Amino acid sequence: MTRLVLGIDTSCYTTSVALAGDGRVVASWRKLLTVKEGERGLRQSEGLFQHVNALPGMVEGLMKEVGSVEIAAVCASSRPRDVDDSYMPVFLAGVSLGKSVASILGVPFFETCHQKGHVRAAMVDSGIEKGEFIAMHLSGGTTETLFVDENLNISLLGGSDDLHAGQFVDRVGVKMGLSFPAGPHLEEMAVKGTSRSLFKLSHKDGHCSFSGAEAEAMRLIEKGGMSNEDIAAEVYNYLARAITWLLMDAFEKTNAKQALLAGGVASSRLLRKLVRERCRKKGVNQKICWAKPELSGDNACGVALIGEEMLASAKESEAQKHVYFD
Repeated sequence: MTRLVLGIDTSCYTTSVALAGDGRVVASWRKLLTVKEGERGLRQSEGLFQHVNALPGMVEGLMKEVGSVEIAAVCASSRPRDVDDSYMPVFLAGVSLGKSVASILGVPFFETCHQKGHVRAAMVDSGIEKGEFIAMHLSGGTTETLFVDENLNISLLGGSDDLHAGQFVDRVGVKMGLSFPAGPHLEEMAVKGTSRSLFKLSHKDGHCSFSGAEAEAMRLIEKGGMSNEDIAAEVYNYLARAITWLLMDAFEKTNAKQALLAGGVASSRLLRKLVRERCRKKGVNQKICWAKPELSGDNACGVALIGEEMLASAKESEAQKHVYFD
């Protein structure tokens, strides 16, 4: 019988479960949390409630999809980042279910962080080569530049010091009357618009700022006289300039020769196009890789893969305990 690892991720806006085996994702399910029209997000209590309601049916559907398999271990994301004091209540939903399933089945339970899951999922079929690299995690809750070593240990290099990239997009979109999350709709508008780099790029010491650009976008929307399509184009133009600068700063600080961009914001085809163009213009010669769009947003695929690797490591350590030498 096929032995697989169950991965669970319960982030701020997505419930997701996945199964991994032999170094690949076998199946995955995910569901966006419901945000009321006109709102820009969810309270943690509401997010936790929706996760708890969604998880049983999603796990049942996932297991029916793959048929007869054996769960060898369970892994869940328990916190946003792999640093002290990183905590969000929504992750309790996945951890609680994961521990319960593992206990019932008598299999190991492992924990990882949401960010590391993002990076691991993004590596799948991205073209990133084995070894160290720069990672950028671009989402509604994170905009960070990271250094990742060959063991997937992550250290922070820089990022946004106020709003995150996804927040910038969503706040402007909701102001225009778009539904939350606003990214896909704002991108459609931006493709039809024209940008002139009206928002001044704010950056210093490895960090960039989105609050000033957001304030300028809000002013333009309220003032009128400029189409929403052009304002949307300015938003994506600013994102591309900020991301390119963060990449250049990270490459300068390290000896890394490649970078991997992940997160919901990074799934934008327009943003990818703009960043590629700007990197060429700025003479960035390092290899730039992008996560597959379906693995850029929140998902449990990376969590399942990390769980499989942790299980293999645990078995190796256990085996070494029983090796004796004369």
